[in-house]
Amino acid sequence: MQVRVRLGAGLARLSAAPLLTVELADGATVGELFERLRDLDPGLGPALRSALPVVAGEHVPRDRRLADRDQVALLLPVSGG
Repeated sequence: MQVRVRLGAGLARLSAAPLLTVELADGATVGELFERLRDLDPGLGPALRSALPVVAGEHVPRDRRLADRDQVALLLPVSGG
């Protein structure tokens, strides 16, 4: 199955492209997507530890199963005062 990944500003700076299409096994989880992204683009690896996955406008856990053509946004948490 194919999943589209949109990298938020903090992650997009670490990758060659802000929008990626990733091939995954049917029924793969968000966690498996993260593993695949680390394999495809090792520069993203450290930042993915704190990335927040969003599917259909909702934050989702890493054990959530993905479907073909899902779009996943990966955002970095913002801190400040």
